[in-house]
Amino acid sequence: MASGTERGVEAAGGPAVCYRELSRFPAITRAALGAAAEGQTFLLYTECSRPDPSRRRLLRFSRHYSLRRTGGGGLAVSRAALSTEIHNQLLSQDSPTGQHRAVLSRCPQQGHELLEVWGSGGRSHSVDLTALGKHGAVYTEGPFACLAWSRSETRLLYVAEKNWPKPRPPCPWDVPGAARPVEEDKDEEGEQFVYREDWGEALSTRSVPVLCALDLESSSLSVLEGVPEHLSPGQALWSPDDCGVVFVGWWHEPFRLGLRACSNRRSGIFHLDLASGLCELLSAEHSAACSPRLSPNGRRLLYLEGDLGGPHRQCLRLRMVSRALRLTWQTRQTVTVLDVVQEPTEGECAFAGLYAETLPLRCWAADSRRAVLGTPQRSRTDLLLVDTEAATVTNLTAGLPEGCWELLTLQWDLLVASCSAPHRPPSLVVAVLPPSGQELPLHWVPVEDSPTVPGVAWKTLTVWPPCSRQSPATHGAQAFEALLLSPPDSTAPHPLVVCPHGGPHAVFDARWRPSMAALCRLGFAVLLVNYRGSLGFGQASISSLLSQVGEQDVADTQVRTPVLLCVGARDRRVSPTQALELYRVLRARGVPTRLLWYPEGGHALAGVETEADVFGNCARWLLWHLGQPQQDGPGQHSP
Repeated sequence: MASGTERGVEAAGGPAVCYRELSRFPAITRAALGAAAEGQTFLLYTECSRPDPSRRRLLRFSRHYSLRRTGGGGLAVSRAALSTEIHNQLLSQDSPTGQHRAVLSRCPQQGHELLEVWGSGGRSHSVDLTALGKHGAVYTEGPFACLAWSRSETRLLYVAEKNWPKPRPPCPWDVPGAARPVEEDKDEEGEQFVYREDWGEALSTRSVPVLCALDLESSSLSVLEGVPEHLSPGQALWSPDDCGVVFVGWWHEPFRLGLRACSNRRSGIFHLDLASGLCELLSAEHSAACSPRLSPNGRRLLYLEGDLGGPHRQCLRLRMVSRALRLTWQTRQTVTVLDVVQEPTEGECAFAGLYAETLPLRCWAADSRRAVLGTPQRSRTDLLLVDTEAATVTNLTAGLPEGCWELLTLQWDLLVASCSAPHRPPSLVVAVLPPSGQELPLHWVPVEDSPTVPGVAWKTLTVWPPCSRQSPATHGAQAFEALLLSPPDSTAPHPLVVCPHGGPHAVFDARWRPSMAALCRLGFAVLLVNYRGSLGFGQASISSLLSQVGEQDVADTQVRTPVLLCVGARDRRVSPTQALELYRVLRARGVPTRLLWYPEGGHALAGVETEADVFGNCARWLLWHLGQPQQDGPGQHSP
């Protein structure tokens, strides 16, 4: 009788074929709404991406829809245009009214960065930022990046690298004893080889960010002055009167270290008055603050705040700065809307705390009182509605079959979200946000509904550590969870692949993962372990892992197996030389070991070709050790 993996490999056609099939479903990366004249019809614009194996890169494309409000708070949805591929676009952002779209793109010929504005009449502005020479490359991703419209829709704000002197090419007079020309710039002498710290993993070209403002009426570009030299600014937005800028500033001292997946670096929310040049700290003096979001009426500013030091990611507070009408930020009041949760209460709608890295760019309801955000809640990622005046939380997605929800935008009380599950690729859904106190049940309307993938079943397991001697009834914080994915045929034997997440302060939520679904299609069961110290289970659980890394997390995950190492040579989070040492030690001890070395790979081993190669090698490694056949043709090989 054939085992589960034998039947799975035969049915799937081999690891490579299975992975390609399940990777074809697009991820929804951005959404924006535009209002029609009558106010009841809206245009929905989305951006999506999926792997394009033939071109070895991500295929990016846009989709367009029409939304119409119907009676009783309903929505009617229709496709408004065919999908179109997105070329050379680095950043895009719609104006507050939805009438204009700013697009940062790279010109293929010269490699210059262009900032353009498009509207219903076509392109209205095009500025060659590189040719102006006011700054270096624009920050297009990561914690610093932003592209913000002013309320008047006449200015754009973004972050770029400071303009550094270019290295001088070798010259004939650069020989001992030769004199240099008098006209050479003396200010650059001795500066071209000075070491400049960067901001670490995935930010190796980011050293000194500057705030830049483009005036569309005069086509003038300026680098804003007044930001203290000891700060790196980012995540900027215009103040309500367009006379100032609110931004996040990260302290450099004692050195930059890195920001990737770290919410414990000292940072603050600042306001820069453009007329006086005064830069004022709005948040607490010694904290880690980020993600400022201004309410529609301009009187409330939400942001996330964490403690300095400790776990690199942790449970965060939701803070709010309020100011009276027509008064300045100097007359502000700051309150804690949601505090850190040490141990979450039990129950389906229990609140486990905030763990999101950022708030959605548009998260405020039209009443400027409620806000919606997504955050891990145990082994799910749910959408939470927060009443900032009552300091209450309502889980909008608890109990729904999809285990991962992401808010894409909230405009005119229209919610646009993406949802998925381990057996279901991302779907695009919309809903009307009802008045306060009537939010549940929320009626979600599918826009692009992805089908359930056959061959994958899943459930959430609650696990009590075998090493715990305390009573589970009195020490609930010590329990953890795991997601079990398996082929639906439970009668055949299925080998188990155990996956503890990295971090260690991260989480496996119940989202769509093509590689895990592919393993199930090949006949494996997969256990995604959220060991003690994972996000989403309260701050006490996170803190329990401190000084216990390598002990508590390893005890929660009991594994001995041959080792396949997949290493990115450009990993700046964990030195790749450690993997080489581990490889040599394991080989010396006779452990079956194989090392895959990706010269251009970082810690995440991202990229279409790299991700496909990693999955294919891992699947073949598992199948080979189970003695199962492989059907990938000439590329297969033994360890």
